[in-house]
Amino acid sequence: ALANIVVTNRCDLYCWYCFFFAERAGYVYEPTIDQIREMARTLKKMRPVPGNSVQLTGGEPALRDDLPEIIRVLKEEGFDHVQLNTNGIRLSRDFEFFKRVKEAGVSTLYLSFDGVTPKTNPKNHWEIPGILENARKLGVGIVLVPTVIKGVNDHELGEMIRFGFKNIDIVRSVNFQPVSLVGRMPRKERERFRITIPDCIKRIEEQTDGEIPEEAWFPVPSCVPVTHLIEAITGRPQYELSTHFVCGAGTYVFKDGERMVPITAFVDVDGLLKYLQDMADKIKSGANKYIAAAKLLWNLGSFIDEKKAPSGLNIKRLLFKIFIRHDYSSVGEWHLKSLFLGMMHFQDKYNYDVERVRRCCIHYLIPDGRIIPFCAFNVLPEIYRDFIQKKYGIPIKEWEEKTGRKLSDDVYRRVVEPE
Repeated sequence: ALANIVVTNRCDLYCWYCFFFAERAGYVYEPTIDQIREMARTLKKMRPVPGNSVQLTGGEPALRDDLPEIIRVLKEEGFDHVQLNTNGIRLSRDFEFFKRVKEAGVSTLYLSFDGVTPKTNPKNHWEIPGILENARKLGVGIVLVPTVIKGVNDHELGEMIRFGFKNIDIVRSVNFQPVSLVGRMPRKERERFRITIPDCIKRIEEQTDGEIPEEAWFPVPSCVPVTHLIEAITGRPQYELSTHFVCGAGTYVFKDGERMVPITAFVDVDGLLKYLQDMADKIKSGANKYIAAAKLLWNLGSFIDEKKAPSGLNIKRLLFKIFIRHDYSSVGEWHLKSLFLGMMHFQDKYNYDVERVRRCCIHYLIPDGRIIPFCAFNVLPEIYRDFIQKKYGIPIKEWEEKTGRKLSDDVYRRVVEPE
């Protein structure tokens, strides 16, 4: 579903819970443009479905001045979706650089966002307004990405969602990531900070006064019937979000005045998914797909309560376009009308499950041509992440001599003007 390319392990922040930064590794890892192109081509060779979505990550990718060129390379290699994982600091301060990133073809910012107050989000609280302003000017969508830590920011989950709704013209999603207890988190504090997907979902119901209840959420693989229907109609394999059900959950929420309305409030999601799977099975067994598509259009309304739907929302038309046209623009139109709420809990050594790794749908591309599951890459660093940084990186001292800079020069120093 999504492949990560680490473009640098340098960063301009020192987040205490981070699991990926150059100083810890002892090496600066920055693949060349040619290496990135080869990694992209490796992903495109996947069968039966070539990869189509890439996330540039780090470290902080915006520290690379050639980031626009990297994005252009990925677009040249045929990727529809190029996502930038960033803290947004440079993008808030350097509009021209952000503009070049946009013009190169970036699709979305995957923006670190740990809370709505300086206490919970010291990393970029003061920069968030500038990031949003520049993104609006350029028309770049944003996914807000809170790392959720018990006792630190789990009391603000509802407010983070409300913040997303206030900026729904530019914010496409809030994707919560319960903290993975690896990296820089001291061992004695790990259990103190543990929080799970069910914990977060319960807090969201409480903090939204029941507007987004527990039952509004579905495990990620719940959407597989949609894939099966599209495969049946097109006769072509599609990638399936068949990740382990423990790995993630999600829902869609719509704006109705000042209210947040989850899709389950006006759509029988369970019934619709079962119907789509039944239809896919019938088409694969020989039923006429055109007649089936007509029946789908006719019967969609039986799963939708128009009286409870947000005003002005033609949910039937949006769903039908996704099922029948099944293209990037149809999915994009859906996201313009809604706010996706997601949960993604990456593993650590305390909850490692090989079966989850086998079904992973988020991977890392590395220069030697391998494609490695996220929770293998980061949880077993001596085998994957750290080993790869050492093999393909250069020692920090050598990098500093080569560039004439200190690694510490990257660190962002915020200037706060007195009132």
